[in-house]
Amino acid sequence: MARRALILVEGTRSNGVLYVKAAQRLGLHPITLSVDPAQYDYLAAEGSEAIRVDTGNLDALIGECSWLRATYDITGITSSDNSVYATVGKLCRHFGLPGPDPASIEGCCDKFTQRQLLAEAGVPMPAYRGAANATEVESFAAEIGLPVVVKPAVGVGSSGVRLCRNVDELAEHTTYLLDGRHIWRSSPRMLVEEFAQGPQYSAAIMGNEVICISTCEFAPPPHFVYLGGTDPAPLTDDEHGRIADVSLSCLRALGLGWGPTNVELRWTKRGPVVIEVNPRLGGGAQTIEAAHGIDLVTEHIKLVIGEQWNLHQRHSHVATERLLIPDRDGILDWIDGDNRAAAIPGVAEVKLYVKPKTPIVRKGDYRDCIGYVLAASPSRAQTEAILQRAVDSISWSITPFPTEQEQSAASHVSTPAQAPSGEG
Repeated sequence: MARRALILVEGTRSNGVLYVKAAQRLGLHPITLSVDPAQYDYLAAEGSEAIRVDTGNLDALIGECSWLRATYDITGITSSDNSVYATVGKLCRHFGLPGPDPASIEGCCDKFTQRQLLAEAGVPMPAYRGAANATEVESFAAEIGLPVVVKPAVGVGSSGVRLCRNVDELAEHTTYLLDGRHIWRSSPRMLVEEFAQGPQYSAAIMGNEVICISTCEFAPPPHFVYLGGTDPAPLTDDEHGRIADVSLSCLRALGLGWGPTNVELRWTKRGPVVIEVNPRLGGGAQTIEAAHGIDLVTEHIKLVIGEQWNLHQRHSHVATERLLIPDRDGILDWIDGDNRAAAIPGVAEVKLYVKPKTPIVRKGDYRDCIGYVLAASPSRAQTEAILQRAVDSISWSITPFPTEQEQSAASHVSTPAQAPSGEG
C-alpha cells in the first residue's frame, strides 16, 4: 500500500512547522513544495521532505503532484501561507480532494475586492477607497479625512501598512510604496482607509463556528507591528456576541466557511468594525491550544484529508503570547535566557528566530519579530505574571550599524607613510 502523503504548498515561520508535526502525528508523510525550501529551517530540523518547484505556476504544481502520485497516496493538499491558498484550492479541485473555493479565496485576498463584498453585505467597516497612484491617494485621504491607513491591496503581515497622520507622512509612505522599495505581490494598487480607533480583536473560525476571540496588541504608530495577544479576550457576553455575529456575516459575504478563517476587528464608538478577513489560521494557533486545548492545525488537516474534526474545548485557561521585538537596528551580538524562560512553570512555549551575528533591520511589520513567549494558567493575573517573568529572563545585545559619519571617518584613517630606506 502506498504511503499516505500530505502536500504542503509553501509554509510560514509561525504555523509551517505546526503543519509538518501535526501531519506526522496523524501518520501522514508531509511533503513541502516551495520555490525555495531552504527558507524554512524547520524542514531540515524535522527531517521533512521538500521539493523545489515554482509555486506561482499552477501547471508546474499539477505536474509535480501528478509525479508524486506515482509513489504516494496523496490524501490532501493545503498550506499555512495566505498568498498561495487560492492555488491550493485549484489543486484540490484538479485532483478531486477536499479544499477551499479558489474564487472565494482570491476575492478575499484582494483587500479592495474584499471591502466591496463586505460593503455590499452591510458589514460594518471603516470608510475606504482604492487608489492606483499618488494623486488618488492624496485625494481620497482628503475625502476620508486624516489620519488614514494606507496599505497595499494585496499583502500580508502588515507589510507596507502605515498610519498617515498628516500630508507629509502620506506623501512619504505613498512614495515608499511606489518607488520600488516595497515588493509588490501584484500590480501596485493601494487601499486608503479611515483609521478605526479602539481595541483590536481577532476571531478564530473553523467552518462556520467561532472558536474563540482574542485581544491583539500592537506597537505604537505609525506602523502596525503585532506584539501579542490574549485568549480569551475579556469581553461581556453582549460584546462577544456582537463580534461573533459580525465575524460570521463576513463568511457569508465572502463565500467562505470551509476550513479556517481569521477575522480582525476593532471595537469603535459604533461597535465592532472589520479591519480584515484572512482565509487561513491566524498566527496564534498555539495560544488557542494553550487556552482551550483545541489543536486547530490538526483539526484543519483532518478536514483536508476528509476525516471528521473535533472542535470540542478540552479546558479553559487564559493564554497570552508576547512577541520579542528589538528596539534598534544593528548586529545581534548575543541572545540568551530562552531555556530559563521555558523552565518557568506555566510557560507553554519559547521560540527564538534569530542567532548571534544576525543583522537586525526592522521593517515595521511581522518580520521585526525575533521570537516569542507563550504562557497559560487558570487566571488572567497569573498568566500575566508568568509571562512577564519569562520575558524578563530573555535578554540580548545589538550593536548599532555604523553611522555614515563613522563609516566615512573609518575610510579616511590612513596608515603612517613608510620612511624611504637610505642608501649605504
